[in-house]
Amino acid sequence: MTDRDGHTAASTALLDWPSEAENLDFSPEPEVTPHDVLTALGPDAETLMAEAGVDVDELIRLINAETTMLPPIVLPTEKADEPQEPAEPDAEDGFVGAVKTWKKRFLRGTVLAVMITLTGGGAAALAMNKSVTVDVDGEKQTIRSYGDTVGEVLEDAGISVGAHDALSPSPQAPVGDGGVIKLERGRQLTLVVDGESRESWVRATTVREALSQLGLDHLNTGGTWFSAPLSGEVPLDGMRLEVKTEKTVTLYDGGEKPREVTTNAVTAEELLAELNLGLGKQDKIEEGAEFKLTDGAEVHVSRTGVSVVKKTEVIEPEVETIYDDTLEKGKEVVEDEGKAGEKLVTYRVTKKNGKVIDSEELSVEVVKKAEKKIVRVGTKEPDVPPISDGAVWDALAQCESTGNWSINTGNGYYGGLQFNKQTWDAYGGTQYAAYPHQATREQQIAIATKLRDSRGGYGAWPHCSSQLGLPQ
Repeated sequence: MTDRDGHTAASTALLDWPSEAENLDFSPEPEVTPHDVLTALGPDAETLMAEAGVDVDELIRLINAETTMLPPIVLPTEKADEPQEPAEPDAEDGFVGAVKTWKKRFLRGTVLAVMITLTGGGAAALAMNKSVTVDVDGEKQTIRSYGDTVGEVLEDAGISVGAHDALSPSPQAPVGDGGVIKLERGRQLTLVVDGESRESWVRATTVREALSQLGLDHLNTGGTWFSAPLSGEVPLDGMRLEVKTEKTVTLYDGGEKPREVTTNAVTAEELLAELNLGLGKQDKIEEGAEFKLTDGAEVHVSRTGVSVVKKTEVIEPEVETIYDDTLEKGKEVVEDEGKAGEKLVTYRVTKKNGKVIDSEELSVEVVKKAEKKIVRVGTKEPDVPPISDGAVWDALAQCESTGNWSINTGNGYYGGLQFNKQTWDAYGGTQYAAYPHQATREQQIAIATKLRDSRGGYGAWPHCSSQLGLPQ
């Protein structure tokens, strides 16, 4: 259908009434009233009609001539590309509201078309058709709309506002020609910092901006690892961002010297993987594989290794002892030094942190046999030296050691007459025994006699000789 000037009408579609709404009291073509026209034109209605030289009744007639069929109603719950469920009986209020909103919008457009026809544009077009800039996350677009408020303009543009979006001005705020609407979309960010996860909503388009909004600018250091670049985009449907901070830890790996390592690893297990350090069957991380790393932490790796080794060892010659009664007792004579042998021994060796904790002999292979060492050991009792003044020496021994000729108390003096080792050796005591207490009574008296005679008295035993009245 065309108007008087041959323009195509705004819509030629028949009103598509839902079958469940037939019991509502609406005619297929809602009647246009003077109130509808005045509301559509706004506060300048009288001025606009005077300029165009028409009154309300004439304008209604022109509107009806402009189009006698109204466009289909789309309920708020409808989606153009989806089949609709039948309306519930309690949906009457929603349907009535939709019709009223639809009629107002359609009338505004229709009145505008008539006023443009009558006046060639002018004030009517300016009053009703607005050019509005909509800025969505920095992307600007120009929208032409008949809407009076921010919400209506966005609705005309097909832009919805989510619960986590930021809209300025508010949906109810009026908007005029040349107005600017700013919409920042909310994005869900799952942030995992060193294994700790938290859910957040941000209105940022890049990872760097998102961290800044969350007050985490301190993470933007050169040593921090991110699963996405800082300049990367945060998708509208959200993202998971993993962050691993830089840490300095001390690693004790088996028996090796401890070393400091700078890493972004979160756990001890991850650290070993990063350093390409494997674990043997008996190795373990003392703190546990899931030990969480922090700056200054220590990680101890216990290394237990089992190996089979072969060693060449000396076979000591066996000693063959020949007892010789012609040789004084206590003396030995090596007849044949013999020769050491050689053997190859196989061991299973277990080490922990570089130290041997177990060694098991598996096999022995004799490479060269040892030759015996032959030793003659004297069994002949030494001649008993002649002694004199036996009774005096017995009395002196009784005073010095209660008469115990084999006494050794550990005080550095030995035997019945309490010789020290130096004096015993100096006067030839070793011909009888290494120590005085190992010699017989007669042998000790023989050496004591030499000592007495060399000093001209019993002064070597001052205390007891004095008690016994012996010459010093």
